[in-house]
Order: sequence, then structure tokens, then C-alpha cells
Amino acid sequence: MQPGTGNPFVAPGEPVPPPPVSPDGPGQMPYGPPGQVPYGYPGPYSGSYPGQGHQGYQGYPGYGWPAMPAPPANGMGVTALVLGIIAAAGFCLWPLAIVLGVLAVVFGAVGRGKARRGEATNGGQALAGIICGAVGVVLGVALLVILVVVPDDDEGGGSSRDEPGYSAAATTSAVGPRLTPRT
Repeated sequence: MQPGTGNPFVAPGEPVPPPPVSPDGPGQMPYGPPGQVPYGYPGPYSGSYPGQGHQGYQGYPGYGWPAMPAPPANGMGVTALVLGIIAAAGFCLWPLAIVLGVLAVVFGAVGRGKARRGEATNGGQALAGIICGAVGVVLGVALLVILVVVPDDDEGGGSSRDEPGYSAAATTSAVGPRLTPRT
């Protein structure tokens, strides 16, 4: 580029051509029928006070961007699914599994209701939360029943008299505690 020239793509000394004119003429044509104020532009100001013909600037309906739709409320379905999975997977902790399973069923039912009304989009997750929560409750209750019903091997609280066993009385020796057989 030579010093003093504004355009590096023009040979020195040649004039710069004007920009081309669009098919609609210079500038952008306003939308709408001729003679009507284009959308989004304020109307002409009459300079009058309120109550004298022109009522002042009232604003155009729909001016600007339309409002965004409310996002779906998917929290209940997600909560039901998470609680249901924890209840089903952690059924060994049966009190926690029963509580979390009941909560998953409740949250899942509320989430399914929201999905039916169109407020949420995850009705399937809510249903999966109900199913996993119910499975967690059933497994937790089954484990509770097994723990209550199945008898222990040690019914008397100690060993029976027909087994030789060992007594709890231990004597200390140089090597360590020594258990003495019961007679």
C-alpha cells in the first residue's frame, strides 16, 4: 500500500467507484403498505396535550420481542427419579429406603400431574421415579420382614448345654488370653 492512498485495492490515481444501488432503491424499504408507519417506529407527534384529539403516546402492542414461554417445571420428575433410584439401590438400609421410596412415589405423582397439564415435559421420568420408589419400598419392607420373621440361630441368648463351648472367663497368660472350656 502506498502512503497517502485510502484503498489498497485501487491502482494509484484511479477514482473509487460508488457503491452499487440495491434493486429496491437506496436504503431499506419499510414494511407494510405505502403511507403507513412501519412496525416498531413511533407515530408522528402532534404536540397536543392529553384530551385534545391525540391522547399522547400509547405505545404499540407487540412492540419489541415477544415474551419467552415459561420453561417447563421438571423438578418434581427429576427428584422422583433420583429418590427412587437411591431407594431401590440402597434397600439394605431399609428405613431410609422406605422413606425415600415413599417420597419418590409422592414426587412422581405430582410430576406426572404437571406433565399431564403441560407444565412439565418429563412425564416419563416421573413415572420411572414412581416405579423405582415403589420397588425401593417393596425391597425395604421385604428386608424388614426377613429381619423380623427369620429366627436367629441363637434363641436362648447363649450356647446350649449340649455344646462344649467356651466360657467368657478368660485368664491372662504371657502369650495372651486363654479360654477355658465350660463343664
